[in-house]
Amino acid sequence: MKITYEFSAPIWKHSATGGWYFVSLPIEFSEEIRQNMKWQEEGWGRMKAKAKIRETLWVNAIWYDTKLNTYILSVKAEIRKKEKIEIGDILEIEIIL
Repeated sequence: MKITYEFSAPIWKHSATGGWYFVSLPIEFSEEIRQNMKWQEEGWGRMKAKAKIRETLWVNAIWYDTKLNTYILSVKAEIRKKEKIEIGDILEIEIIL
C-alpha cells in the first residue's frame, strides 16, 4: 500500500561546502511517518520514496534529520534545473512511500 503526503515547503541548501539542496517535510508528517513506518527505514534514517515536484516524478529517499526532528528530501541538480528551482522557492511536493 502506497501512502502519499502533499505539502508546500521552501528549498534550502545545507551549509557544508558543496552542500546539497533539501526540502523539509512538515513535522506532523514526519511524526506520523516515524510512528507508523519507522520499520521501513534503512541505515541512518533513510526511507525509500518517490517524489514529485511540478511535472517531475523521480525515485529518491527521505532521511530523518535528528537535529531538525524531521525528514528531509534531497533535490538533485537535474531536478532543480529541469523545473527551474531556486533557493527559497516554495515548492508543492508529493512524497509517495
